[in-house]
Amino acid sequence: MVDVTDFRNAMSLLTGAVNVITTTNESGHHGFTASSVCSVTDTPPTLLVCMNQSARSHIHFIENKILSVNVLNAQQAHISKIFSSKLESEERFEHGTWTTLKTGAPILDDALVSFDCQIEQVQTVGTHSIFICRIVAIQHSQNDQGLVYFNRAYHQVGQPEFA
Repeated sequence: MVDVTDFRNAMSLLTGAVNVITTTNESGHHGFTASSVCSVTDTPPTLLVCMNQSARSHIHFIENKILSVNVLNAQQAHISKIFSSKLESEERFEHGTWTTLKTGAPILDDALVSFDCQIEQVQTVGTHSIFICRIVAIQHSQNDQGLVYFNRAYHQVGQPEFA
């Protein structure tokens, strides 16, 4: 059996895009920072998002059946930290400029790219829920540099190569 600490240390070496995942309902806006996001298929356009079931906003994502994936640009590490902090849900949305697309889930205006999604399936694996999400709208920004998390630190990608 693989030791949990060994697994976490190994996974810290798997570079991942930094995303803020959001939803909304009558109780307000909710969101969290995630690196566990990936494409599933382009026909129909589908993503998967992993979320810890112990997260305080987990129930809102289950009930709402909508979410947005906001892929952070290289200058948005502060947004990632806010959405992984102990701040109350509504306080988190005081940072950044937010809008909506088709589902009503909050979209971060200057994210590298945002995917507006409907949650079509939820699978439980261990401590996490896997949301299978059909993309209904996409918003691109003018930014061309992304934020990634590698070896427990933020890094920028997309820097032009120097000749």
